[in-house]
Amino acid sequence: MHNTHPLTVLLAQRGWTSESYLRRVRAEYIRRGYGQNFATRKEKVSRWTADARPQVPTRPTQLAMAAVLGISPREVQAQGWPNWLLAGLQQNDGLWELPWTAAGTIQALDHDGGPVDRRHMLIASTGTVAAVIAQWATAHPSDAQSAGQRIDASSAARIDDRLTALRHLDDDLGADVVYDAAVAEIRLARRLLRDFTYSEDVGRRLFASAAEAARLAGWCAYDSGRLQQAERHYHQSLRAAGSAGDRTAGAVAAAFWSIVRYSGTSQDSSSALDMLDNALSYRGSITSPRVVTLLYIRQARAHSVAGNSAAAYRAVDAALSAYDRGGPPSEDLERMYWVNAGEIFQAAGSAALTVGDPRRALDYFDAALTHADPYDAGLERRGTAIYEARRAAAYLALGDVDGAVETAERAVELMGGVSSARASGTLAGLRRDLASHRRTPVVAEFLASTG
Repeated sequence: MHNTHPLTVLLAQRGWTSESYLRRVRAEYIRRGYGQNFATRKEKVSRWTADARPQVPTRPTQLAMAAVLGISPREVQAQGWPNWLLAGLQQNDGLWELPWTAAGTIQALDHDGGPVDRRHMLIASTGTVAAVIAQWATAHPSDAQSAGQRIDASSAARIDDRLTALRHLDDDLGADVVYDAAVAEIRLARRLLRDFTYSEDVGRRLFASAAEAARLAGWCAYDSGRLQQAERHYHQSLRAAGSAGDRTAGAVAAAFWSIVRYSGTSQDSSSALDMLDNALSYRGSITSPRVVTLLYIRQARAHSVAGNSAAAYRAVDAALSAYDRGGPPSEDLERMYWVNAGEIFQAAGSAALTVGDPRRALDYFDAALTHADPYDAGLERRGTAIYEARRAAAYLALGDVDGAVETAERAVELMGGVSSARASGTLAGLRRDLASHRRTPVVAEFLASTG
């Protein structure tokens, strides 16, 4: 499948040819003292934007390119090539510049997820993420509206009922099946907010429903490998949570958005941690202990991606403490049904594996299943498959090839019938790791049967 390179789009938006752009870059390159040797033939851009084995511009060239495009050097450093180019595309996306008001949120909900881009690149710059996170908790909640037919809280309740069903359908069938339905719920909430009469309380309920619909759409987009769509939907969710005056809904959106930041190709753990730290600063007004637990779980994973094992393990301990302070599931948000002690240990195992501690990872993975409040392996096959694949990777790292293959076979079986680019990518990575042992008969058989 051909994908349009972001540099190609940026040049088209500005009406520049390859040669005219390169002349601008050359002038900036020379101005910065990088030298005089800079060719301006259009083939240079073609080599940078090729689908197969593209060339990567040198660091000085990238800095000169960014200056010409009006993109901060910070983005070049944080995002890497070619992801930093998306900061230039974002400048032409009005969604991010809308005012943090109820009217601005309704307008933001009118944006769909944007075009599908399978390059798996992030769309929001680190500066934009910081600005969004700084504003969501201080946004002014909505007031009453008088526009058309009067509606009451039952309208929001019906949206919430459908979202409950969609969350469980996502567990059963995968994100691709649910995404369009979640987007339809965003559109319905937006229409009610825009065209009907309601009280202040009802308006805030509707904005909270819109926040959860956008959060679910963002999750489905992320799980399908569409990171740019996911970021737009999480931005919508945070805006809607701000207009609802609902810190808890905003914290949930931040927890899920952070996954996109630390697990994307850029692995921007810094902005993920900023996002989570900001949300945790309001934990006193977050009404769900399981949401606070989730924020610490995500913090542990972000620290592990950053290579900070000590901070990751501290966050695991904080997650367990926050969870222990909570009550039974019936006293928490229904949407947090999947957060329990077993989930914390599974995430802890993933963090330990990421920082290169496979023995500790296996201990955590075992605890997830043997704890008095164990991970429910039957709740969501996709999540279970991912954790089993990570367990297999831990066995392989410890030299237990038989254990790795046996566990990998369970992961493959669990994935049958579930659509998830994220899970498929995890299994593909495990197959690549196993390929170095292909001369071992049990590995050769596994690779042949799952190829």
